[in-house]
Amino acid sequence: MSVKQHAAFALVKRFIDVDPQQAALALEGLPEAEVGALLASLPATSAAVCLDHVRPDFAAAAMQRLSPEAAAPLLLRMEPDHAADILRAHAEPARSGLLALLPPDVSRRVREMLTYPEGSAGRLMKTSVLSFHQDLTVREVIARLRAKGTKRTHSYAYVVGPEQKLLGVLNMRDLIMAAPDQTLASISREVLSVPPFMDRKELVHLAREKNYLYFPVADPHGRLLGAVRAKDILESSEAQATQDIQTMFGAGGEERALSPLHLKMRQRLPWLHVNLATAFLAAAVVALFQDLIGRVAVLAVFLPIVAGQGGNAGIQSLAVVLRGLVLREVRPRDAARLIGAETAAGLCNGLVIGLVTAVVAWLWQGDPYLGLVVGLAMVVNMVAAAVAGAGLPIAMQRLGFDPAQSSGIFLTTVTDVVGFFSFLGFAALFEGLLR
Repeated sequence: MSVKQHAAFALVKRFIDVDPQQAALALEGLPEAEVGALLASLPATSAAVCLDHVRPDFAAAAMQRLSPEAAAPLLLRMEPDHAADILRAHAEPARSGLLALLPPDVSRRVREMLTYPEGSAGRLMKTSVLSFHQDLTVREVIARLRAKGTKRTHSYAYVVGPEQKLLGVLNMRDLIMAAPDQTLASISREVLSVPPFMDRKELVHLAREKNYLYFPVADPHGRLLGAVRAKDILESSEAQATQDIQTMFGAGGEERALSPLHLKMRQRLPWLHVNLATAFLAAAVVALFQDLIGRVAVLAVFLPIVAGQGGNAGIQSLAVVLRGLVLREVRPRDAARLIGAETAAGLCNGLVIGLVTAVVAWLWQGDPYLGLVVGLAMVVNMVAAAVAGAGLPIAMQRLGFDPAQSSGIFLTTVTDVVGFFSFLGFAALFEGLLR
């Protein structure tokens, strides 16, 4: 063990109970093998507290260095939501083995957390929430809060009835100002809850519409399961947006900047093969006009200009439509109107860019008919790019796919094929006039 690693080891053991967050930062600086040894040397409660503050994938890798009998007590001392996050990073046989070692009630709650899909309220919620029975008095609740002595700051507490049924929410200011003998039922307010399977898009819409810090999560029977922070919803939305940028261009959503080589290859190669196939499709279009290009070689100069400008126009439409879908600004009934608006924008932009390109081509090559060919092809390709940029994500959503999933690759295919075919087609039509 190096001096640096020995210092980190000592720092973790010293501060784990005083400042677990600082201890967790030091823990992440250690090799996985040494993290496992450190966890084994700590009391289960201290080790669990430390793992609460590290990334779930790092915690899972560290716990895999322990025997299942040593790892299970750590999961037992965590909240079910965090235990589920760590177990998701385990392979299935190891996950089932650890769940089998937990008490039945804890195992059931963790298994339930594992059923919630990515981005749902159930996946984002924290199960550790402050809740009190409706029949308790203000005096009793304040006494319980003092006895708890928690370091966490709570802005709200939830009021529940029999079987943890959610009845209302209690602001801490209202609690302090109320008479000591008042019951919580008399001072609580109505509360808006969300179901655990509500998806990210609906949650983001709700978080922007309602100025709430937390949204309680309740099952179909109204039982309180936990609460999700508005901040976590918006951060999850931002994380999804960055993942969409990756998948739009064929990079895997699981890949990170420092991911290992094998993961990068596994995530990228499938879509690179798709891209290769679509590139051959565009090349086949050019091959149809091979003799024409041989006779009028200057046409090859303008092929990338027409295709590239169409690609840029398509990406603009794609970005606007994806944003509308994510923020729920666009509904299925708006598809025709949206595509019509993008087509009109593509036509207007195409006329302007086409005219500019035609003039430049004319002045550059001294051939007005070459300028006409380039200008017409530019208009056609920019209209096609706008239609494809708007239509592809809508079509993918209707088919049940992620609208951002590699839309950029298919869009590039459309603009290349249409751009090459329209430009060379117009060139063939006007070949007798070209110099």
